Amino acid sequence: MEKRNSLLMNTSILYRYTQKYYDKNLDLYQIGAGQLQFLILIYEHEGITMSDLSLMGGFDKGTVTKGIQRLEAEGYITTAANEKDKRIKHLYTCDKTKKIIPEIYLVRQEWWEKITQGLSEEELQLAENVQAKLIANASALTQPTNQLKIFGMQKLTLLDYPSKLASTLFTGGCNFRCPFCQNADLVFLPEDLSEINSDDLESFLKQRQKTLDGICISGGEPLLHEELEPFLYKLKGLGYKVKLDTNGSYPKLLKKYAAAGLIDYVAMDIKNDKAHYAKTIGLESFDLSPIEESVDFLLQGDLDYEFRTTVVRDFHSEKEISAAAEWLKGAKAYYLQAFVDSECVIQKGLQGYDADEMQKLCEAARKFVPNTQVRGL
Repeated sequence: MEKRNSLLMNTSILYRYTQKYYDKNLDLYQIGAGQLQFLILIYEHEGITMSDLSLMGGFDKGTVTKGIQRLEAEGYITTAANEKDKRIKHLYTCDKTKKIIPEIYLVRQEWWEKITQGLSEEELQLAENVQAKLIANASALTQPTNQLKIFGMQKLTLLDYPSKLASTLFTGGCNFRCPFCQNADLVFLPEDLSEINSDDLESFLKQRQKTLDGICISGGEPLLHEELEPFLYKLKGLGYKVKLDTNGSYPKLLKKYAAAGLIDYVAMDIKNDKAHYAKTIGLESFDLSPIEESVDFLLQGDLDYEFRTTVVRDFHSEKEISAAAEWLKGAKAYYLQAFVDSECVIQKGLQGYDADEMQKLCEAARKFVPNTQVRGL
């Protein structure tokens, strides 16, 4: 995480420093950074409407209304209704603004000189070009999309989907913060994490229809995303079997998609026994009832499934594994996955168990779930 691009964070920091500078240097005029941008735009576009002001600066209407009211109260601007449509207001600067605008421009110019000190014209032009492209991209994304965002793909796996030749797709975002999670980027979604192009993904899925048996949807937590449902319909329309990896915290969606025939196999993570669940998922407290509902649904239903626990020495002993297995008593399959530390883990320095120790834990779990196996060794 510390090596990741922090462009958005740096932009936010620069913005806050700019606000502080303007607030300090414009206090004499009873103007803050929040009003400055409006005042300059109105002065340079006399008669501009509030709607056009919103569009020009990318402001929401509430922010514009609040800023305009403040400037009007201080006597810097006045409003006039449109002759043809009284709902439209035009904005004009008053004499009070015209008297101080040179000082305002000077404050802005001095701040620019300070923050660009030591930068060449080429560097400034490059920064301006990059910023312009970022703004254009952001502007184009103001409308929501119904495309499920996929941030990783394993094109071929013989392990993820039992008895199936499959591909695994990774969604981003998770409501848990398990310290031993091997997909930190998918949990925290750093701003430079690349999304797989949706057209490329669709082309891949169509090309592999006769080659692959199934698609595994992993994460992150896939059930976080409302876009998952139409994506599942698309996969089923292409003839794929679908395996869903989930932490079980969205039982209603799990039941809904199962009832609709959108998923064929579920791999549900059991993070620990009930008593230690919150700590193991990186939270101070946690309502376990959704997890219990998902467990009961899988145990009592006819959907193919497995439960699995990533075993970490720092969180799991034989006592915890036995208690978790007792909770899952009667399950079709329970897998104990050996933890291996890596650079991708959320919390570095955690310890796993060796092969002999894992086998001992497996034997303890088999007292309650006979079909318990060890993975990852």
